[in-house]
Amino acid sequence: MAKEEKDNKKSGGAPKSGGGQPKAQKGGGGERKSMLAKGPHAGRDLPVPPPRLREHYRTTVKPKLMKQFGFTNGHEAPSIEKIVLNVGLGEAIKQPKMLDAVVEELSIITGQRPVRKRARKSIANYGLREGQEIGAAVTLRGARMWEFLDRFISASVPRIRDFRGLSTRSFDGRGNYSLGVKEQMIFPEINFDMVEQIHGMDITIVTTAGRDDHALVLLRELGVPFRGEDKENKGQRLMGN
Repeated sequence: MAKEEKDNKKSGGAPKSGGGQPKAQKGGGGERKSMLAKGPHAGRDLPVPPPRLREHYRTTVKPKLMKQFGFTNGHEAPSIEKIVLNVGLGEAIKQPKMLDAVVEELSIITGQRPVRKRARKSIANYGLREGQEIGAAVTLRGARMWEFLDRFISASVPRIRDFRGLSTRSFDGRGNYSLGVKEQMIFPEINFDMVEQIHGMDITIVTTAGRDDHALVLLRELGVPFRGEDKENKGQRLMGN
């Protein structure tokens, strides 16, 4: 017996007796837990209700815009065309698996599978090669677009730290509005305990309005909280009194 243990020490192997097997690593071998729900959801067989923000636009916002701007045709009234969410992840150059978490989080937030974005050209200083995945993006249209905008205005924006309103200077001159989000934690769909890294994203709201003033009125009527509105409304009330 002593001879066998001596031979095992020389060969660097474990003893043949029980208890010498290597222990399994905790956490399932270091695999990342998924935040996506497994299996069908409870309301799978129920009818899908129409987005409430779209109904609010058709019944209240659209007639008000037509009256305010003097439009005679309903197609002239500005509306939301699409919403684009974009996440650029420079860390994905050295850690490609981090992009998987970003794609999963965008899927949970929007309810749609994101598209992975690849580098258009190589940059030696950053160690970037052409065709390497460095981000993800989602383009929302139709019912998902209205539902996301409704959740973003009513549930996500109030969770922003030290929020004082969105800037009115983020229009591009063609009626499209862009804003940056510093943390994905403002979305209530994200589980804080399962987040690996904090990252931001860019959100672009594309409208059919060709002018910034029309788009500003549209978003304001839909409930987007812009900066300085409370002060203006307070001053108007004081002047009216």
